Amino acid sequence: MLALFQQNPGYLIAIATILGLVVGSFLNVVIHRLPKILQAQWAAEFSEEEAGSAGKQYNLAFPASHCPNCDAPIKPWQNLPLISWLMLKGRCASCRVNIHWRYPVVELATGILTGFAAWYMGAVAPVIYVIIAIWILIALIAIDIDCYLLPDTLTLPLLWAGLIANSLGWFTDLDSALWGAVAGYLSLWIIFWLFKLATGKEGMGYGDFKLLAALGAWMGWQALPMIILISSFVGALLGILAIVIYGRDKAKPIPFGPYLAIAGLLVFFFEDFIRQVIPLFAGL
Repeated sequence: MLALFQQNPGYLIAIATILGLVVGSFLNVVIHRLPKILQAQWAAEFSEEEAGSAGKQYNLAFPASHCPNCDAPIKPWQNLPLISWLMLKGRCASCRVNIHWRYPVVELATGILTGFAAWYMGAVAPVIYVIIAIWILIALIAIDIDCYLLPDTLTLPLLWAGLIANSLGWFTDLDSALWGAVAGYLSLWIIFWLFKLATGKEGMGYGDFKLLAALGAWMGWQALPMIILISSFVGALLGILAIVIYGRDKAKPIPFGPYLAIAGLLVFFFEDFIRQVIPLFAGL
């Protein structure tokens, strides 16, 4: 199979893209349910009875997929990535309420990025790690946008996966990965406390520290300045546009995790190009 993919990379790209679409459908479940599952677990600290009941009734596998508006079960043919959404014209088959645009977007993004990773890296062992990391980052982006939350159940495995991968020397050396994790966490932790001491407010969450630590574990400490600068620039730009164009409340917090994740992906795949076209990064 490996030889087939190496001789015919189009097969690998096609299979990876289809797999990405399927996984994207599952990621929608993770994005929707994981924050609720975590809330139920946190409630367990105060009420064992409530947590036990929630654990039996609600997890990633149960109940089966259903319309959040009318609770009608979603049949297998209605759950085909992108295809079903197009066939149903973006509406629930039972109540005809619009299906949130995020569902097809997550499926499409997961399919495209998975196929791109397969094209970029080819049929080598590290591509599996990279694809799984992409899936985790997509889930983190959507959850943070929805709930201002970057769950440890996603960020910490991502961090450990980066260290394990680089123990094999796949993306950088282990020393750079280790110090990348340390520097990634401490850099935002220091900014957090400086901002809090100056303003009395919390400018970001601890999940952001862990996500940047994970990105440092994958790419090494050398990539961190570029990731921080790109994520800060994009976050500031989009935040200003949201205020000017859409009238977003200035006091409403803006999740930083999505910008870190997007910047991490850009640096991972396009670091050399970024250094060439943007003089600011040439010396980083």
